[in-house]
Amino acid sequence: MRRNLWRTIKRDYGPYLPLSPYLFIVLFPFYWMIITTFKRDNDLYSLTGVPFWFKEPPTLAHVELLLHDTLFLVWLKNSLLIGVGVVLVTLALGLPAAYALARMRFPGNRAMSTAMFLSYLIPPALLFLPLSQLVRGIGFGDSIWSLVIVYPSFTLPFCTWLLMGFVRTVPHEIEESAQLDGCTRFQTFRMIVLPVIVPGIITAGIFAFTLTYQEFIYALTFISASANKTIAYGVTTDLIRGDVFYWGSLMAGALIGSVPVAIVYAFSLDHFIHGLTAGALK
Repeated sequence: MRRNLWRTIKRDYGPYLPLSPYLFIVLFPFYWMIITTFKRDNDLYSLTGVPFWFKEPPTLAHVELLLHDTLFLVWLKNSLLIGVGVVLVTLALGLPAAYALARMRFPGNRAMSTAMFLSYLIPPALLFLPLSQLVRGIGFGDSIWSLVIVYPSFTLPFCTWLLMGFVRTVPHEIEESAQLDGCTRFQTFRMIVLPVIVPGIITAGIFAFTLTYQEFIYALTFISASANKTIAYGVTTDLIRGDVFYWGSLMAGALIGSVPVAIVYAFSLDHFIHGLTAGALK
């Protein structure tokens, strides 16, 4: 009986054993955030207790401090608005650019495609000074809209490059048939190409949302009012006061803040994986 059970376990779960170290590395930070969020201060700073479990009963004091004594919910709303806005701007500009660079032939096409990707590699620390002058010049200083304008500077190049690969997977014959039937170039792009590359659009949107949701340097540069901060900026600055670190509330903010990203990946995981594998294989 035990032999059959062992053989079943070995057959069903044996191939997944090499993933165990990876799962530990990935999941341990979330486990540590959960433990720290609900630990009492005495238990958290105790040198005699086991750091990986509770010595005293769990508490919600750190979560209450985060929600009641800070503008955490406002920061969360700002981050979501900025993320959605940047995704819309990135896709609105990146899709036509990707189609033009992948399908049309004009002088400098290849050089422009390469420059588009290389611009993504420029460190943000080199760009925030000129971008800050641009933001002040158009009157969006200390506003969440300044981040909606600035963030596409690093989401647009990468997403355009990513979408170019998906556009190239669409057979030329489909577009030529549509144009023979009377479709214009724009109609072909809207009715033929876009429906085919939906997995790529979802993949690019997820990348853009994730990059902006966790960004810190630009938010620190362009935002000063507490009500306009993003979640990454607000949690870090308002819960670290001098040499006092509110570790429980910091971990609570990180834990709750990771929920929207987890939801986005959970509901679009199939499209995301299909988009990555299609872009890689084709």
